[in-house]
Amino acid sequence: MKLIQLLAISLLIFSCNNQGKQSYPEVSYGLKKEHPGKKLLETHCYACHNPTIPENNGRIAPPMIAIKTRYLRNEMSKEDFMNQVVTFASNPTKDKAILFGAVRRFGVMPKQQFPEGVVEKIAEYIYDNKIEEPDWFQDHMKGNGFGGFSNNGNKISQNEAQNTVK
Repeated sequence: MKLIQLLAISLLIFSCNNQGKQSYPEVSYGLKKEHPGKKLLETHCYACHNPTIPENNGRIAPPMIAIKTRYLRNEMSKEDFMNQVVTFASNPTKDKAILFGAVRRFGVMPKQQFPEGVVEKIAEYIYDNKIEEPDWFQDHMKGNGFGGFSNNGNKISQNEAQNTVK
């Protein structure tokens, strides 16, 4: 009898071993985590660069899509884009500015104090993502001698700009 009890206890102990259990990978079910740069852009930049402000009514700085468009006009790499945006935003000067019309209209961006790493995350987000575009932006770009730009900042022809769906 003791032998059966000992055998039953041994069987019970060894059957609780976790080594044979199969593990399953974590599944996100299509949920995509939002890039932290989006919230930082809205928090730190949209006070001045908000895309919802009308072109000629209360605007104090160009919308971020205009900045992205201008920097990417020369098809620069992500690394170059980020370096230039960070360099300018860290210490804006007229000599570093490349949006000449914006500087004439609004002046040079005032120097800001950003927490460490914030401008880098914002620049990365801007480069990699579609940026909100004001309704008037494509017409503004065409009116200034540009064919137009797609929302990812790539230059498009005059024909493509006229056929852009907003």
